[in-house]
Amino acid sequence: MLRGKTAVVTGATRGIGLGIAEALAGRGANIVLNGLGDEHETRALVERLRSTHGVDVVHSAADMSRPDEIERMVTDASERFGTLDILVNNAGIQHVSPVESFPVDKWNQIVAINLTAAFHTTRLCLPGMRARQWGRIVNIASAHGLVASPYKSAYVAAKHGLIGLTKTVALETARDGVTCNAVCPGYVLTELVERQIDDQAVSHGIAREEVIERVILERQPSKRFVKVSEVAEFCAYLCGNDASSITGAQLSIDGGWVAQ
Repeated sequence: MLRGKTAVVTGATRGIGLGIAEALAGRGANIVLNGLGDEHETRALVERLRSTHGVDVVHSAADMSRPDEIERMVTDASERFGTLDILVNNAGIQHVSPVESFPVDKWNQIVAINLTAAFHTTRLCLPGMRARQWGRIVNIASAHGLVASPYKSAYVAAKHGLIGLTKTVALETARDGVTCNAVCPGYVLTELVERQIDDQAVSHGIAREEVIERVILERQPSKRFVKVSEVAEFCAYLCGNDASSITGAQLSIDGGWVAQ
């Protein structure tokens, strides 16, 4: 149980991040829910998590590409809850293009949100974790943090970098009661992937089911999407006391993708 702990989850108003926030709240953790979204929908989401799980939940719309907003989010959350015990770096974006025509602004944005934001949240949360001799940092990397695919240079570079950051933080905190791990999902059926399927169906001129089988899940031997709940429960386990000796790990949940 995580009763009395507080978790910061970035990119948490939908998809994997929301699933992780739900799993942590279900174990009693208060939640700092970072992410974009319609104000009314976000307010309803916060109230649902509060009432369902009996925990305190606040929303932060901090832009993960802006260090000043990240720092304000952590400061405000620390003032409200006193301690920030769990950090899940989940926020991420994607863009697909050949290297020679990859838009520079997209490269900068992807690296900022997928990698640099995790550096800022980690450096800001670590002092309190060290002081309390307890902390959990989970970085949501990707199978693309371990292997590459064409046309995803910025995403692959950022996710590889996130795993490098994970290892370094784990070594620096190994005697401080803090763990830092990277979870590497394969394809998870989120809204983002749903849009990719539809776009691919149009661009290839093939049926949606064929896109899933021949394009999206081509490298995933299980030939099924990883469930949000599977990633969420895995992350929640890493945040518990039974996972105190797991640190610096790159943990795949990808239907066998990187085993090939």
